[in-house]
Amino acid sequence: MKNLITFFLISCSFFIISCLTPKKDSPNVIYILADDLGYGDVGFNGQKLIETPNIDYLASKGMIFSNHYSGAAVCAPTRAVFVSGIHTGKNHIRNNSEWAERGDVWSFKAMLDDPSLEGQRPLPDTIKTVAHVFKSQGYKTGMVGKWGLGAPNTNSIPNKMGFDFFYGYNCQRQAHTYYPTHLWKNQKREFLNNYIVDKKQNLAEGLDPMDPYNYEDYFQEDYAPTLMLKQALNFIEKNKNDNFFLYYASIIPHLPLQAPKKWVDYYVEKFGDENPYYPAYAYYPNRYPKATYAAMISYLDEIVGSLTQKLKDINQFDNTIIMFTSDNGVTHLDQVDSGFFNSSAIFSDDNDRVKGSLYEGGIRVPSFVTWPRMIDEGSFSDHISSTQDFYATILDLFKIKKPNYITGLSFLPTLLGNKQDKHEYLYWETNSRLGQQAIRLDKWKAIRRNIANGNKEIELFNLTLDPMEKNDVSKSNLEIVSLLEEILNDARITPTLKNFYIKGLDF
Repeated sequence: MKNLITFFLISCSFFIISCLTPKKDSPNVIYILADDLGYGDVGFNGQKLIETPNIDYLASKGMIFSNHYSGAAVCAPTRAVFVSGIHTGKNHIRNNSEWAERGDVWSFKAMLDDPSLEGQRPLPDTIKTVAHVFKSQGYKTGMVGKWGLGAPNTNSIPNKMGFDFFYGYNCQRQAHTYYPTHLWKNQKREFLNNYIVDKKQNLAEGLDPMDPYNYEDYFQEDYAPTLMLKQALNFIEKNKNDNFFLYYASIIPHLPLQAPKKWVDYYVEKFGDENPYYPAYAYYPNRYPKATYAAMISYLDEIVGSLTQKLKDINQFDNTIIMFTSDNGVTHLDQVDSGFFNSSAIFSDDNDRVKGSLYEGGIRVPSFVTWPRMIDEGSFSDHISSTQDFYATILDLFKIKKPNYITGLSFLPTLLGNKQDKHEYLYWETNSRLGQQAIRLDKWKAIRRNIANGNKEIELFNLTLDPMEKNDVSKSNLEIVSLLEEILNDARITPTLKNFYIKGLDF
């Protein structure tokens, strides 16, 4: 009997230990994409006012990338670049496009009544996303957050683009409130305990804009980021015994200014009183705009801390690759005081040089990769990389040959401390602001603007000497300009959708 008891205890101990030990060699992968987070909005890039201890902790555990770029200067095209591995010169989606010919697509009420009005222009049915690559390797795939790449009645929704599980916003216009009437769980709407408040609804006439109680309409019951975090944690828990890929597309800190009260109160005490954002010409008014912007980022940091702790709880932190970055630079709208926070850090934070522009402040974004089992703590890289490279890196991780149409370059060698190939160049384009093109080639940055007005001139900057892009050196570097002009022509193809044509290049 004693021997049987001993055997039973040993067996139970072995079972407990085996349950706590990773059962797979391949890593889990979590890609965290912030929304409109400036290069300097996080502590690991020098932020002094907004506290991001969980993000900074993760960054310190892995490799910080100082030369990482978003796929585009606004939301939807960056997301398209991410899932496809193709830069905006050859991507199907090259700008935000709200598909307005369907009807009243900007009305929350109209979208509630008719969900076919939600969503942006869809990806082609034939596209193989990075989620499909993970699925081909037996991974469970999940997406939580903002999709922005197709309407509910199209084939371009997460569940038809390689994701086993989806929870969040199908539509980026719906994400213009943190208290929506509904979120999507897979292919069905999940209705929330919130009511419609029009995006531009101002305070009622006669209400005192200095009284915080008069802003209660803009803070309701079900806060979308909290609900989305819960679903992300559930996805990790459900798949803890499998390999999983989680794409966490946060809506923070994209406007409107809406954050949990505990964090707003914390920063009101830290910053002191301030003038309200009122009257509102875009998004909701806010009593404490600086405090609320900081509060949103600190709540994002709290979310990152919860995801990290969950990985530790299931003993998968060391076996998980976590990449953190942003879809573009800080917003150009002045309800966010980017100068106060130094959101663009060493780059210009002029309104015409942040989100929406192809200057550094619009596309150079905070980034790090953590993989405790393989990446040295406290490491740093100045390797020039972009959103498109994640796809190529995953192909490299799985030893899958990269198709020729993928424009990304694997940065796996950098993560593992091996010799790294360099991009021949990085390329961006958009038809917004009368058409823009940009190239990063080693230390050189070339920008062509106002193309639709017939402009063919290139601005050239030496980013090593001039990260704020203040000194155009094109006249003294004619050979470089000539080379970059050739690349500007060769790097792109005519868009498949006329909505993204650039006058002067495509017609």
